[in-house]
Amino acid sequence: MNIALVAYVVGHVLCIEAALMLVPMAVAVMTGVGDWIYFIYTVIPLGLVGFFMRIKKPKVKRMTTREGLAAVAFSWIFLAAFGALPFYFSGYFNSYVDCFFETVSGFTTTGATILTDIEGLKNGGLMFWRSFTHWIGGMGILVFVLAILPNMDASNVQLLKAESPGPTPGKVVPRLKETARILYLIYFGLTIVHILCLLATGMPLFDSVIHSMGSAGTGGFSNMNASVGAYGNPAAEWVIAVFMLLFGVNFSLYYLLLKKQVKDVFKNEELRLYLGIIGAAVVCMTLNIARDYYDGSWPDAIRSAFFQVSSIITTTGYSSTDFNLWPTFSKMVIVVLMVVGASAGSTGGGIKVSRLLALVKALREEFRRLIHPRRVHAPRMDGRIIEQSVLKGILIFFAAYMMIAGTAMVLISIDGYDIESTITAVLSALGNIGPGLSAVGPMGNFAGFSVFSKLVLSFCMLAGRLELFPMLILFNPSSWKKTK
Repeated sequence: MNIALVAYVVGHVLCIEAALMLVPMAVAVMTGVGDWIYFIYTVIPLGLVGFFMRIKKPKVKRMTTREGLAAVAFSWIFLAAFGALPFYFSGYFNSYVDCFFETVSGFTTTGATILTDIEGLKNGGLMFWRSFTHWIGGMGILVFVLAILPNMDASNVQLLKAESPGPTPGKVVPRLKETARILYLIYFGLTIVHILCLLATGMPLFDSVIHSMGSAGTGGFSNMNASVGAYGNPAAEWVIAVFMLLFGVNFSLYYLLLKKQVKDVFKNEELRLYLGIIGAAVVCMTLNIARDYYDGSWPDAIRSAFFQVSSIITTTGYSSTDFNLWPTFSKMVIVVLMVVGASAGSTGGGIKVSRLLALVKALREEFRRLIHPRRVHAPRMDGRIIEQSVLKGILIFFAAYMMIAGTAMVLISIDGYDIESTITAVLSALGNIGPGLSAVGPMGNFAGFSVFSKLVLSFCMLAGRLELFPMLILFNPSSWKKTK
């Protein structure tokens, strides 16, 4: 492995994180909460470490898949390790592990929290930083690096592949740097529109920014203990629900819209399935909760069902009500949506709709082959043949996903939580969702887990956000062999 190249990339990431911390520090000064000093304590050592890691340029700049995966994994680990320091210096958290868990949850856009009194953190720099990590992590810090770095080599695409969610990440335009810039411009533009829409519903400016960053990154950190439900604002719930859905769409489709290729957008099979799953889930859930939970109030039932379906399938994790109290059928729908996740190329987590679609198509072709043995026909998606290498990669992903999930469930079961809490805590972490059911439901938190379990769940959050393999490669001894 080219350690010098990996360190060079990580150094750039840390310098960018130091610069980004100036934003919450400015917010702290403007709000007068007085927590700006904690960012000073962090920015100085963070900037120095980043500077010394990138001061020496690597002799070999070509990045292989191995270096790309390692650079992404270490970048996110270091991001969280240093990003946790403002929380640690504040003394509001019980331990550094709690700070690390909260920061990993932020950067991976999971939204799981160990805070029992969120509002006690106050609307200042720390509260802003907590949600700002969602916005940074949503599109991916390495995508940002690619947008501003001098082009080291065309092989930088390995960074994009390692960090981008979905089985087949690609470039929107031929130039990688231009692709990264376009993605961030779309991301930034949608976030601004979201803030303006929330302001129009009467939500305060700080709260609008917090919830817009959470929706954009599909993260789910709120500045209220009761999440979005604390406002009792149906208009705001509709706005957030719609924007969560929008941020769960593949961003390349927005580029096609800008190019006025509307027909190509609606021909996209993944988008159609994504919207179809949302529609079916909303109908089923509404019929299940309208009579018993909402006393026949269909408008309230539809709004709550749409909000929670949009929140869970996009892995945002906001809640407008305590869905832990809903009937078993609705909770099972929620668990299924937790696993499915959003579209590839979006800011959402989960297994991704495109992977499920590819597997369904492959399964259908296999059935046809069994019935007609001489039939030769490859599964297609959007008119293109799904390569066997892609299907193999998806199957390996599923196997790795189940292996990590099963192992993590066994490990955290030592804490003695009930099965519902244990299973959904892992699914929530691995799918970057946030709330689960029972003890980790929308009104609960992860504070009661042991230090060991919090570290296991932190690994799951990082593995889920980075599509598993960047984290798994760190445990492969052959990955550490020096490049000749």
